[in-house]
Amino acid sequence: MSSRFMHSIRPATVEDVPLLRAMIQELAEFERLGDAVIITEEDLRRDGFGPNPKFRALIAEWEGQPAGYACFFGFYSTFEGKPGIFLEDLFVREKFRGKGLGKALLVRVARMARQENCLGLRWEVLDWNSRAIEFYMSLGAEFRDGWRVVMLQDDAFHAIADEARG
Repeated sequence: MSSRFMHSIRPATVEDVPLLRAMIQELAEFERLGDAVIITEEDLRRDGFGPNPKFRALIAEWEGQPAGYACFFGFYSTFEGKPGIFLEDLFVREKFRGKGLGKALLVRVARMARQENCLGLRWEVLDWNSRAIEFYMSLGAEFRDGWRVVMLQDDAFHAIADEARG
């Protein structure tokens, strides 16, 4: 039996919020960041399934069991004058790895991006995750080593936001 008949990928629904929260925690544990997860089911309900969604998600299932997910949202390239999709999370539970589900999720997100006239996909990968890096390289993904990921949050974020009051 072909693997394409053993798996399915579907849009996440509000009923999937507990599952999404659980898999987000599993991803964080894999990334050695388990203590960093503070998102609640209510956050997910509000931000993914409320009147103004901030993200979209897909659920991958293997033989009817929840096996992984992708979480993504839009961005805009001022240089190219086109939207793109930022892939925040691409995760397959350990017992389902090696079955093509990561690629299947990525394919589905890429198809959605193409249908929405996006320029492409962007995402980040941890430098120690050699298996993921090899996978992305095999797909022809471009690693932009000249660019550095920048994040302004917590006290520094609040300090700069408070500084420019005008």
